[in-house]
Amino acid sequence: MKASDLFIKALEQEGVEYIFGIPGEENLDLLESIRKSSIKLILTRHEQAAGFMAATYGRLTGKVGVCMSTLGPGATNLVTAAAYAQLGAMPMLMITGQKPIKASKQGRFQVLDVVDMMRPLTKYTAQIVSGERVASQVREAFRIAKSERPGATHLEFPEDIALEEVQPNLIPESIIRRPIAEQKAINKAVNMIELAKSPLLLIGAAANRKMTSKMLRRFVEQTQIPFVTTQMGKGVVDETSPLFLGNTTLSDGDFVHRVIEHADLIINVGHDVVEKPPFFMRSNEKTVIHINYNTAEVDQVYFPQVEVVGDIANGVWAILEQIKPQSHWNFSYFDKVKEAEEKELPHGCDDERFPIYPQRLVADVRRAMPENGIIALDNGVYKIWFARNYKAREPNTVLLDNALATMGAGLPSAMAAKLVYPDRPVIAVCGDGGFMMNSQEIETAVRLKQHLIILILRDDAYGMIKWKQANMHFQDFGLDYGNPDFVKYVEAYGGKGHSVTAAGDLLPLIKSCMAEHAVHLIDVPIDYSENDQILNQELRELSSKV
Repeated sequence: MKASDLFIKALEQEGVEYIFGIPGEENLDLLESIRKSSIKLILTRHEQAAGFMAATYGRLTGKVGVCMSTLGPGATNLVTAAAYAQLGAMPMLMITGQKPIKASKQGRFQVLDVVDMMRPLTKYTAQIVSGERVASQVREAFRIAKSERPGATHLEFPEDIALEEVQPNLIPESIIRRPIAEQKAINKAVNMIELAKSPLLLIGAAANRKMTSKMLRRFVEQTQIPFVTTQMGKGVVDETSPLFLGNTTLSDGDFVHRVIEHADLIINVGHDVVEKPPFFMRSNEKTVIHINYNTAEVDQVYFPQVEVVGDIANGVWAILEQIKPQSHWNFSYFDKVKEAEEKELPHGCDDERFPIYPQRLVADVRRAMPENGIIALDNGVYKIWFARNYKAREPNTVLLDNALATMGAGLPSAMAAKLVYPDRPVIAVCGDGGFMMNSQEIETAVRLKQHLIILILRDDAYGMIKWKQANMHFQDFGLDYGNPDFVKYVEAYGGKGHSVTAAGDLLPLIKSCMAEHAVHLIDVPIDYSENDQILNQELRELSSKV
């Protein structure tokens, strides 16, 4: 058996369904092996998009997403995707080609030290130097990619190694029992929660797992302790719950920050240091219980007093088995904040002004989407509005990146979500800047015959940076650009284009696109002019009055 065939057999054994990417000359043996396998090649138009798709596949399934590229420029195009998966804790394997390593007639043409380039961006990176090592190195890459904290791995597969004749020595996955927290830590956490006056549950990125979500929903139902979420913890527990007190979208000055300030104990489940600190601790003023797979990374704003380290779902279950709701718990202030926040949230939801205002946009998308519908956000100022105002009902139904926070990932992430969940509505929400960074993948979506909706929020500028520029009292400079006719653009790829010309157009247009199987693009002019006034001034004033 050729080493390339063994490589693909090893991927099949790992349960790989798709390989996303663009092959090159150095991958042709591997490509032929894929052709003869059960694995489907998703040919993309850019390696970066392939990496984003593989990472999102890993995020949604818990399995390792796989992408491939050739050597040199193909491999360098995966760098951003590697960082995206690594910071976002998404299990992914990148496979890159390379010139023959035993003898080459092309010198250093296109040759880079890709293994070393990937080292700071991955959990594991290696060159396969012998066909006999294929099975063990594939197994190791998968094991490391999936182990907590999940992330990116990389294997370089040289052209001559792929041709070697090898024995079919596949290595099966071992049975892994995740470590569980010490009983002493569980007992201490239960005692601290029961003694607290106003405990608060904070749900972060690492809690966004199926079993953890189930346990946390039981925890909230049984204890009636209110909860808040970070951006990447959205949907772990249903945010329409009366116990949901908000998302830590803004750095400060929102209603949720009043709640955090008032809590005397925070049960911090799945805190991940890649996200902005959701609160600021002060010695002797706030007690924090850290529940996570790994120990806390202590710094000036995060130094928990108790750490429940191990499988998160098991840790929450163990606490739940012992804890008893306390009559002295007082959530009256939280209720007051909740009431004020719920009074403010509808503002702008039916705003008729055009170009459309962000609050109306978010409200209409929420009205259109079912509970299990998925929105995949690119990176831009609209992400703040969705994180804050869009109430997620289920885990991983709001795919936003608050780790690397890269532009260009929204459309590929939505495409991956549609592959994983073909029967669920999926909307990519992109700014015009981020969309154009990987807009060529419309052709891929059309070729895959996907039913996908792409909202392009058009302000003809890098709006988030403009907002920051204005906040710093700099002159408006260097951030405006032109755009193509988006309707004609998507139609040129074989999709269907639509334009919004009034605020009332959006909701019926989304619904009609949901009813027709096609790749739909909706051009939505948007007005961010009141962002600073609302997010930095009005919310601060309103929340300070509670």
